[in-house]
Amino acid sequence: MWSEISIHTTHEAIEAVSNILHEAGAGGVVIEDSLMLTKEWETPFGEMYSLSPDDYPDEGVYVKAYLPVNSFLGETIEQIKESINNLRLYDIDYSPGTITIAQVNEEDWASSWKQYYKPVAITEHIIIAPTWENYEKKENEIVVELDPGMAFGTGTHPTTKLCIVELEKYIKNNDMVYDVGCGSGVLSVVAAKLGASEIHAFDIDTVAINTTILNSKINKVDEKVLPKINNLLDGITKPTDIIVANILAEVIVRLAKSITPLLKQQGVFIASGIIVQKEQEVKYALEEAGLKIVDSNYDGEWVSIVSKRSE
Repeated sequence: MWSEISIHTTHEAIEAVSNILHEAGAGGVVIEDSLMLTKEWETPFGEMYSLSPDDYPDEGVYVKAYLPVNSFLGETIEQIKESINNLRLYDIDYSPGTITIAQVNEEDWASSWKQYYKPVAITEHIIIAPTWENYEKKENEIVVELDPGMAFGTGTHPTTKLCIVELEKYIKNNDMVYDVGCGSGVLSVVAAKLGASEIHAFDIDTVAINTTILNSKINKVDEKVLPKINNLLDGITKPTDIIVANILAEVIVRLAKSITPLLKQQGVFIASGIIVQKEQEVKYALEEAGLKIVDSNYDGEWVSIVSKRSE
């Protein structure tokens, strides 16, 4: 038996709340966004499912996670509540932050979410396909097979898609890449398939590192992808061609000063996970750190920012 924890929050807080749930031992995360009801789907991939407005909030999103029902559940839920309340210390709007709890059967949790995760064309050439789907690769396509497991990152979230678009644009053959906060490893695998020869995948979460190892092996790029437990870029000193970070805007702001010395001449920093309301704050921090903004792209309420070391 599993307990479903549903948190009503903002788009801005999706990644922060998801990380809190993963750290609490969640066995999976589902994001129910009312914007999905009005989205126009233009994809030949997979089967489409009817979405009921009754299952979605009028505003914001539901972030749902699954925890085993045991004697520690009450304590774990209290820890989740405390961590969510602490988001205000980082200026993250998580309102209303209400939490509801329901019980679900294990077999329902284990398989039901997979029916909604189908092959998706991220760009004209890059396809993200779950490992349990049979997808026939077409000419000139790059197919990334992904099993997100318990790690955050199916490759289809707008912030991840924005990163993939930028990686396709800026990666050159034999580039070295740092993937900061690698999650499921999807960006590391994409970088390898686009021609990067050495990708260092950093994450503080052991689950993320293990999932990155698995997905790099599934995609036969494990000789290129080098996962490591690491807090952001702490202790990293070797300059690289590209740094990609799909993390919170507040973290990017704090990270900005350490980016410049880690980029080679004309090196590129791709930052995502940024809600549009934080765009100018992030750009200011990057420019203050000696980086030149060269590109910005948008997907709904999210923005990616590309900057370069110019000197």
